[in-house]
Amino acid sequence: MLTLCLHRAFRSKLPATTLGATATRLPGSGRHTPRRPMGTHRRSESREPFNSPKRAKEFIYGLQAGERTCLLQELQNFESIAIAQETQEPSPPTTSQIRYVIFHNALPFVGFGFLDNAIMISAGTQIELSIGVTLGISTMAAAALGNLVSDLAGLGLAGYVEALASKLGMQVPDLTPKQADMWQTRVSAHSGKAIGVFIGCVLGMFPLLFIGEDEEKAAQRSQ
Repeated sequence: MLTLCLHRAFRSKLPATTLGATATRLPGSGRHTPRRPMGTHRRSESREPFNSPKRAKEFIYGLQAGERTCLLQELQNFESIAIAQETQEPSPPTTSQIRYVIFHNALPFVGFGFLDNAIMISAGTQIELSIGVTLGISTMAAAALGNLVSDLAGLGLAGYVEALASKLGMQVPDLTPKQADMWQTRVSAHSGKAIGVFIGCVLGMFPLLFIGEDEEKAAQRSQ
């Protein structure tokens, strides 16, 4: 319930400016980072830091009553765990934990990259062979329109990719609050996202295998 609440809330309120599209929840804490919708390019708009009162208020007022309750409970749990561990000497994450963090972050981004590239190539090809021939637009213009279709489709498909990744049985990394804030964990998370996007985009290039056949059929129709 909490995961669904926070995923929906962060997707609706936080801009997708980074590849940090995966949400990482600490054990018993509910601390999340925003997931990124589909599309592998950065947006140009500036983003106010989330730790500012204005941004926090905007986020809270956008939540529903049940979502605010879930968020408040998990924030209290996180603070209690962090306070209890203040006197403990922090230990860096182990090699197995780092591998799990990488895999946990890479898995959903394989789906994001796959759908983003596959939809963009398929839509761009069809636009070039139909509208492009009629209006005489360039290949780059068709590719840009294909990317537009891919981004619009990603707005609705991102949630399904996240749900599918969660159904595969991947649990959140078992990290303490101090371990989650260490540079090793952050580097591992970003590395996993980059690896996942790379693999997904490469797999999403499969429509290129059929582009030649579509162009031949379009040429035959035009004769």
